[in-house]
Amino acid sequence: MTTTIIVCETCSYAPGEKTGPDNRTGGEMLAERIEALVAAREGLAVQRQACLMGCERHCNTAIAADGKLTYVLGRFTPSDTSAEAVVEYAEKHAASETGRVPFKEWPQGVKGHFIARIPVLMTGGSVDGD
Repeated sequence: MTTTIIVCETCSYAPGEKTGPDNRTGGEMLAERIEALVAAREGLAVQRQACLMGCERHCNTAIAADGKLTYVLGRFTPSDTSAEAVVEYAEKHAASETGRVPFKEWPQGVKGHFIARIPVLMTGGSVDGD
């Protein structure tokens, strides 16, 4: 099963700044960094999305897989450090049966960046919470 990292490619570079110094959005820059990291890993994929509707934040992502909880994260800087944290969390999500990753296993770089946890979207399926 593949875990997909969905990256909003239209997200702002920073609050109040649509593009960065190179005239690309923060989402484009973060997606590029995540894609480079995922290229060398099994079981992960990246999908760019035109908008995740989290515009009051910047550099929004979602971590999703069939039959698992989906997590939406945001307020990242489009940096290598942020990309590494998102990919590390996605690997832990992929290894989890339900998508739930215990807090003690979260990479430091994702702590404080969670926006939403979306239940499994399938008939008859459920995942117990914390």
